[in-house]
Amino acid sequence: MNDRGAHIDDDIDARIVAAVSADARATLADISHAVGLGVSATQARLRRLEQRAVITGYRAVVDAEAVGKPLSAFVEITPLDPAQPDNAPEMLEHLTEIEACHSIAGDAAYMLFVRVATPRDLETLIRDIRLAASVRTRTTIVLQTFFENRPIALG
Repeated sequence: MNDRGAHIDDDIDARIVAAVSADARATLADISHAVGLGVSATQARLRRLEQRAVITGYRAVVDAEAVGKPLSAFVEITPLDPAQPDNAPEMLEHLTEIEACHSIAGDAAYMLFVRVATPRDLETLIRDIRLAASVRTRTTIVLQTFFENRPIALG
């Protein structure tokens, strides 16, 4: 269940979500064949899933190297002052190199996933993160990614 209370009603909804998650460009005919419904019934269910925010969007998966961002890293951030406001996500939102910001359990407050072109760009980004959010950082550079952006496994 997400923040809006939406959920998957049945196995057919789950199969529709799985089909779209595996291939966001699948046609209605492809999805209807995969779930065993007619195209119009599949379309109606897909619209309901979108309206209820079970499916929140569709996006292209882009090869980071092909667009000049071959260096990725995880950056843990921890407030310099534990009493400071917990507003790091808002303070960092303008830094477009940050692909994801997760609140985490443990010593750090947040885990960022970032992509940049060069080590120098990473150094600049880390400096910008520290200044923007008044945090200390711990960075782990990704050497190789074996898989990511996998479809969500249901059931």
